[in-house]
Amino acid sequence: MRKILVTGGAGFIGSAVVRHIIENTQDEVINLDKLTYAGNLESLADVAESSRYHFVKLDICDRAGLDEVFAQYKPDAVMHLAAESHVDRSITGPAEFINTNIVGTYTLLEAARHYWNGLEDGAKAAFRFHHISTDEVYGDLHGTDDLFTETTPYAPSSPYSASKASSDHLVRAWQRTYGLPTLITNCSNNYGPYHFPEKLIPLVILNALEGKPLPIYGQGDQIRDWLYVEDHARALYEVVTRGEVGETYNIGGHNEKQNIEVVKTICTILDELAPSAHSPYAGLITHVADRPGHDVRYAIDAAKIERELGWKPVETFESGIRKTVQWYLANQEWVNNVKSGEYQNWLNAHYQ
Repeated sequence: MRKILVTGGAGFIGSAVVRHIIENTQDEVINLDKLTYAGNLESLADVAESSRYHFVKLDICDRAGLDEVFAQYKPDAVMHLAAESHVDRSITGPAEFINTNIVGTYTLLEAARHYWNGLEDGAKAAFRFHHISTDEVYGDLHGTDDLFTETTPYAPSSPYSASKASSDHLVRAWQRTYGLPTLITNCSNNYGPYHFPEKLIPLVILNALEGKPLPIYGQGDQIRDWLYVEDHARALYEVVTRGEVGETYNIGGHNEKQNIEVVKTICTILDELAPSAHSPYAGLITHVADRPGHDVRYAIDAAKIERELGWKPVETFESGIRKTVQWYLANQEWVNNVKSGEYQNWLNAHYQ
């Protein structure tokens, strides 16, 4: 049984990781989260009463607090998911991204290194620091057949992706310079239950149900590889428990779709499952000005993780997106609670 410290465990991907570990393993989880606007403990209601689950409200930039957590819980591994992650927000307010994603990662690395240096030989050899990143660090794919591999050069386009690229470099440097046993994963676009409704898929579902416009950047021809969040959680656990120190693993869903295709698919499912006066929902699609520096295509080559760790996604996009729509239809209370005044004010200002 391991003790795993998960940073950002109340966020979208982090909460999926926490639920996966508690529900499918005997490991213990320490969930460390600052609880910013996107952190939601309601996403962990199903596991919150477990004796193997612990929550600590803390900013990863708080070094003294981190030292206390390491000393108290003595984790065997860190899964670092705490991050500011919304590209649009990074364009209008990059400072938070620099602080959390770069300074926060540095602070966490130093706290982990201090703790790791004090471990006895067996525990020291077994310790892992797993940094969860994004395929956006690689920038844009212009060809139709190109794929991001683990050796693709970094070329970030937005303040968000630049901050994540920076954090990736820090993690590799701490492994190379200090010997800290690190691993890095870069994933494609996640979707699924408990997704904060500023991101494309939940935004479209919820706007459609309310009869609001469905905002699509430009013509909606941007291509993304879509990964069901529970598939991602499985992959991350495989990496932290079985991955080779110093390695990077790309995690993708093998589901390339244009944004406009994603939106139309959601509309079709809603027409079937929740017909209303707003149907057909595709009539709500509204094209808005493209955002600055918008990458055209991301696509992951996930052959390495399948070859070395035996992981591959279970959900197709068709099965995953249907499950996602069904979840939002069945969990309106979660949706209503997560829509805070801050979120509404930001949404109105950004998409007005």
